[in-house]
Amino acid sequence: MGATSVSSKVERVDPAQPVTGRDEDAAAPPKRLRSLRRPRRPRLWFELLLIAVSYLIYSMIRNAAPLREEQAQSHARWIWELQDSMGLAFERGLNHAIGGVTWLIIAMNYYYATLHFIVTIAVLVWLFRSHPGRYGATRLVLFATTAVALLGYYFYPLAPPRLMDGMDFIDTASVHRTWGSLSAEDSAMASVSNQYAAMPSMHIGWSVWCGITIAVLARPLWLKLLGALYPALTLLVIMATANHFWLDAAGGVVCLAFGYGVAYLWYGGVCYRLPRQVPGTPGAPDDGDRASGGPPSRGRPSRDQPS
Repeated sequence: MGATSVSSKVERVDPAQPVTGRDEDAAAPPKRLRSLRRPRRPRLWFELLLIAVSYLIYSMIRNAAPLREEQAQSHARWIWELQDSMGLAFERGLNHAIGGVTWLIIAMNYYYATLHFIVTIAVLVWLFRSHPGRYGATRLVLFATTAVALLGYYFYPLAPPRLMDGMDFIDTASVHRTWGSLSAEDSAMASVSNQYAAMPSMHIGWSVWCGITIAVLARPLWLKLLGALYPALTLLVIMATANHFWLDAAGGVVCLAFGYGVAYLWYGGVCYRLPRQVPGTPGAPDDGDRASGGPPSRGRPSRDQPS
């Protein structure tokens, strides 16, 4: 009976025994994973290299997709007929109306060819400098969005409206010989650029990402309004220049939603709700600040600098 009592006492003590080496090894992977998921201060050289390599890979895969012209034309006709059945096939009327205003359509051609890159890079630089704690997660949204778009380019070739057979869309960039005409069918770039990678529209995917990021994180009201207007104006441009259907734009928004989902699962929260500064670095608040970048709640002073 005494032996039984001793055994019982030993059993009670067992849970308090030190963790063995095997237990430590089992607990190590989650710790390493948490370390990878923790926001950290971005390094300029790494970000430049990452963006350059990622865009190179993106371009290679996008342009390596089979140029299945017949299938691309078939898909374009199907999308046009679907939009028409809904009473929403308005791209041709828009294309002809704005195409008749020379100065406006030339401006839109340059908008289409340049701002897609300029604004996106500018937002990335702003995040890098002013919101380093949110930069990694918000950048992941953009990268995941672009990566999933490649599936559409590869498996769903689609002729843009300007290249549809039997339709009278105006190829505005080709007509006006603006810089955007590099994408025209008879240009030298046509041999290395996939003309049928139109679904989804990354002009919309990237512009909505820029717009949301600016509208949520910027402080001046006028800048928030510009952020909100940017994707709407981009939608007008891609249809007026006959580079996309509006359903291509919808595909871009779906890809963006996937990107936000990936970042949410990886970082365990909305990218804009992460601390503005990287925790543990000089000038970083203990508990972060609000997503809008505004003043903290009462009783919780913040050392953040204005955007």
